[in-house]
Amino acid sequence: YPKTFPFGPLLTLIFYFFTDPGLSGPRWQHLASRPLSLSSSLSGAEPPPARADATFKVTMVPGDGVGPELMTAVKEVFKAGDVPVEFEEFHLSEVQNMASEEKLEQVLTSMKNNKVAIKGKIHTPMEFKGELASYEMRLRRKLDLFANVVHVNSLPGYNTRHNNLDLVIIREQTEGEYSSLEHESVSGVIECLKIITREKSRRIAKFAFDYATKKGRNKVTAVHKANIMKLGDGLFLQSCAEVAQLYPKIKYENIIIDNCCMQLVQNPYQFDVLVMPNLYGNIIDNLAAGLVGGAGVVPGESYSAEYAVFETGARHPFAQAVGRNIANPTAMLLSAANMLRHLNLEYHSQMVSDAVKRVIKQGKVRTRDLGGYCTTGDFVHAIVENLRHRPIY
Repeated sequence: YPKTFPFGPLLTLIFYFFTDPGLSGPRWQHLASRPLSLSSSLSGAEPPPARADATFKVTMVPGDGVGPELMTAVKEVFKAGDVPVEFEEFHLSEVQNMASEEKLEQVLTSMKNNKVAIKGKIHTPMEFKGELASYEMRLRRKLDLFANVVHVNSLPGYNTRHNNLDLVIIREQTEGEYSSLEHESVSGVIECLKIITREKSRRIAKFAFDYATKKGRNKVTAVHKANIMKLGDGLFLQSCAEVAQLYPKIKYENIIIDNCCMQLVQNPYQFDVLVMPNLYGNIIDNLAAGLVGGAGVVPGESYSAEYAVFETGARHPFAQAVGRNIANPTAMLLSAANMLRHLNLEYHSQMVSDAVKRVIKQGKVRTRDLGGYCTTGDFVHAIVENLRHRPIY
């Protein structure tokens, strides 16, 4: 080495890293958590830095239905696993008279400060009350949460008609049919506008191809109805095809939405990453969830350039289960594990995810939707016990 090589500062840096009292726990845990998360590199949403006490602050919105029960499960599991996350909790609901402009702004301020949130389903009432855009939709637009990602994976030890499934559904969720642009042109005639733009179509297509590239996936399929909606879906399809040319190593296909539904039921293995406009994504998310066990087992998340919100993949409040202690917390717990990975807490993420999957694989403790007889509390207790006797990574 040249004489001018800075050995002194280098040795000081190494000594500081391995003796810093702020780094608690095994050293390999911190080494494993240092690389940037996949989600941040895709959307630009950087994970927030840890605070001085080495904890992360995360916004929590329990939502409606069984949302509060699922969040209780998350908090219990995080406590058992010594997860360094502190929740800033807000209750926002359109059906429980807990919604107002002031409360919405409080939630938005918290999300903008913390950059990361975990959220239950905010149920939208069916009746029209003078406001077309729901609080759920307004949150997405205010934060520009353009990309919704749903992970559809078979659970180890739980057999379905199609086992060993592994596909990803990516949905644009800031325009399309859910634009809240409806009006009554004349009495008895309603016009509902579907908005498709080149900019947002290309953005979601690029997100999908970036995801496929970074995750080592081989194919992206664009889902559309361009044979009927020639201009709107035609623009979306054209945008996807243009972006696909920039990724020659990723196979690109397109499929009509109705055929996609049939193919998912008959042969879902042909799909890898699917990208689609708003309404189609809502339908396909729920259909695909049914292939691997239902709405209770599929995690999801939404990204903007700055923020990440983690939630269940199939958004359903499951109102009929409220207070009965029968909801399946698997989807929310797996989503919480994905949130930890986004925060670069790789060790804790793997720990929570593995504990959930081990309990399901063992088959002794399962909720009713998976053919078992156990309560939500029983399932969470089994996960907590699994964490206490977990293998050392």
